Amino acid sequence: MTRSPRFLPLAAALALVVAVPACAPSNTGSTVSASGMGVAAAVSHGTIVSTRQVQVEGRSGGVGGVGGAVAGGLVGSTIGGDWRAQMLAGVGGALVGGLVGSTAERSLSSGTATAFTVREDRGGEFEVVQTNEEGLQVGDRVQISRGDRVRLSRSTTPPPAGSTHTNDSGASQQRR
Repeated sequence: MTRSPRFLPLAAALALVVAVPACAPSNTGSTVSASGMGVAAAVSHGTIVSTRQVQVEGRSGGVGGVGGAVAGGLVGSTIGGDWRAQMLAGVGGALVGGLVGSTAERSLSSGTATAFTVREDRGGEFEVVQTNEEGLQVGDRVQISRGDRVRLSRSTTPPPAGSTHTNDSGASQQRR
């Protein structure tokens, strides 16, 4: 069974549709990687003491570039008359497709996130960058999960007795 050259652009488009979701950002507080499933995570609690917006630089892991090069090469090879013209068009299509795919991957995986500085109940502070689906703000109690990566989520656990927290005016107060 032989395939018509018209099949190649369809195959190239299908390859891009399959590859593009791999470019989506994965730095959310509610996204777990497949390798993180079933892995025990250490849990602690704390309070957000500051936040700031950060730009997430897009990645170019190769999926977009390779997918674009394959698709461009396949589509380009259907252009032209003899084998030399098809080969040159295929190489040109692969180069252009690779650049376009790499740019698309970088664009799809970039955006904004929030850098949270958290004061842990057990002492010490740390910063973690993630998206803010829960609308977390300064002063919010958070659960800190340390598994395949660190995640913050809203906590319903009250602060320990005698701990200090910051009120709306920024002054430190003792909890009773």
